[in-house]
Amino acid sequence: MTQAVLIIEPNFTGHRWRYAQWAAQAFEEAGLACVIATMPSNEDHPLARKIVEERRPGLEIAFVDSPPPAPSIAAPAMRVSYARYHRYFAHAFARVGACMPVSLVVVPYVDYFLYALPLLGSPFDDTPWIGITMRATFHHRDVGVKAPDRPLVNAIKARLFRRAVKARGLNALLSIDPTLPEWSTHALARSRSHATIAYLADPFPDARADDPAAARSRLNFGPGPHLLVYGSMTDRKGIRELVTALEHMAHAPTLVVAGEQDESMRAFLRSQAPRLTPKPIVIDRFITDEVEFDLFSACDVVWLGYKGHYGMSGVLVQAYRFGKRVVATSEGLIGWFCAGGKLGPVLDDLSPKAIVCGIAEALAEAADAGGRTILGSHGALLALNTLDAFKRTLRDAAAVSVSASVSAPALDE
Repeated sequence: MTQAVLIIEPNFTGHRWRYAQWAAQAFEEAGLACVIATMPSNEDHPLARKIVEERRPGLEIAFVDSPPPAPSIAAPAMRVSYARYHRYFAHAFARVGACMPVSLVVVPYVDYFLYALPLLGSPFDDTPWIGITMRATFHHRDVGVKAPDRPLVNAIKARLFRRAVKARGLNALLSIDPTLPEWSTHALARSRSHATIAYLADPFPDARADDPAAARSRLNFGPGPHLLVYGSMTDRKGIRELVTALEHMAHAPTLVVAGEQDESMRAFLRSQAPRLTPKPIVIDRFITDEVEFDLFSACDVVWLGYKGHYGMSGVLVQAYRFGKRVVATSEGLIGWFCAGGKLGPVLDDLSPKAIVCGIAEALAEAADAGGRTILGSHGALLALNTLDAFKRTLRDAAAVSVSASVSAPALDE
């Protein structure tokens, strides 16, 4: 029976489904059979429907429900999300493994259970695996990234991280944060054995903006500048602050909000968006690749004034690929990449005055730049964020994993 690469992603919201899709493409292109395991609640997602309809011999999807309730002795631990997800991943691995041999497991979002590894070990027995971390922030203040000062929490997570990378079978931990491998080089210098820790550039397909007028025509957009907010719409996008600022802005751009909204954001936009002039464009649904391409082509400026978001942003990568100016927070990796203002204005706060000034500046820069992207010292890294580079890095990590001994070192300090 053909061995398979198992990709486990229970949640298809936001960009997570794309990482599962891109990982599957990477290994399919290398001639390896792949299985994506996910929750049954994702059966109607476009990616799931596409896999089922196409019935390609090298790609399957397995819908794996939650495991049965934990024994009473383990029930208290299930209140911790890290433990719950660790149990689900072990369950999905066992279910798929019972039907076919699995040669490698890929976890596109290992942050589900990363900090549980020192206590619970690998959820995949002796099988080699690769994890991608997207949310590790405990090291940010050590490497110059603006982030909350949480010395105790950061110290605990740093210690757990040092042990997690020694988990059995974990041969590569890839990070979309370029500062984590840098930190690890120094922090793990004396460590005897641990997984390879490498940078995985957050990808976007190789695309360039279409003529804005043509894209606006396809989208039925009106005249004047347009400001895009894109992705999963939650309060962390800073939309409340943005809408408040636009209410007070003379000659404001047309606000374009594109992406599925949570209930809180949907209620807010229903009540507040009608107060804006020009009338905003709100697209509350899953965005197809074609519409996404037109949105980034049509809009003049992209909003990245997020709150409490300290990790990488795929929207920043998309804005870069399309040569669009951004209005960005100064915090987290968004602020780190945008430092110096070469990609657009950087906001130290989300006051109406700061936002209005930032939007006006970005619109003026967009008119002058004419689609040219000007890079700062960190922004130059965005040139690496291609889908080809993403797939190549995953395949290189897989080659190491499959050839490595499955008896990884035991968890020790």
